[in-house]
Amino acid sequence: MVSPAPPRIWTAALIVIGDEILSGRTHDKNIAQVASWLQVQGIRLAEVRVVADVAARIIAALDALRAENDYVFTTGGIGPTHDDITVDAVAEALGVPVVIHPQARAILERYYADKGGLNEGRLRMARVPEGAELIPNRMSGAPGIRLGNLFLMAGVPHITAGMLDALTGQLEGGAPLLSETLGGFIPESEVADLLRTVERAHEQCQIGSYPFFREGRVGANFVIRSTDAGELAACVDSLSAGLAEAGWDFTPGGI
Repeated sequence: MVSPAPPRIWTAALIVIGDEILSGRTHDKNIAQVASWLQVQGIRLAEVRVVADVAARIIAALDALRAENDYVFTTGGIGPTHDDITVDAVAEALGVPVVIHPQARAILERYYADKGGLNEGRLRMARVPEGAELIPNRMSGAPGIRLGNLFLMAGVPHITAGMLDALTGQLEGGAPLLSETLGGFIPESEVADLLRTVERAHEQCQIGSYPFFREGRVGANFVIRSTDAGELAACVDSLSAGLAEAGWDFTPGGI
């Protein structure tokens, strides 16, 4: 009997764009929220790159990551100032012109009607690579941009969150990635062989070990992940039994 093929894993990459991230002036908060949102959609964040506001670097990252992933997301560089060049770089990478999206312009005209009107800087936020669709932005009017499997979003985290919410349920993906955690004051080096053995015995699961130092003691949380609830439960049971047999105290849910 032929074993069924493992479920397809859908992947995404994230390009975080901005000199302010690389300089340390701004601490990125989008990686975690994009990763968490993707997992709920059944898509795994496979890679993150942080690049400067330099067109050639944005294009290079985009070309590489589009070739390896089902989806690519960008955050940053779609605002009203001269250094917001994400739209221009993406259009160059795709070989299409930059145009004013009529719906985006109308949205911005309404949003800024009582805020001084639509000036040249604000109109920049209606620019899109030709053929793009819009991602709604209920927070500040200026929409995100979608071109097939490419998504350009704001760099401001709460605006990014709203754009992700607008995309919920619209992307094709696999089964959501489930996880359980076991944790304790257990040096990971003492159980490395056990972790490896249990993971090999449960091919549909992955075990990550995350060490910590607290109260003058070393420990670790072990995160077990799978798209199959039954396999996940079996792997957790195996690891629990192995830890108990070796004499280690542990806490379900981690510590």
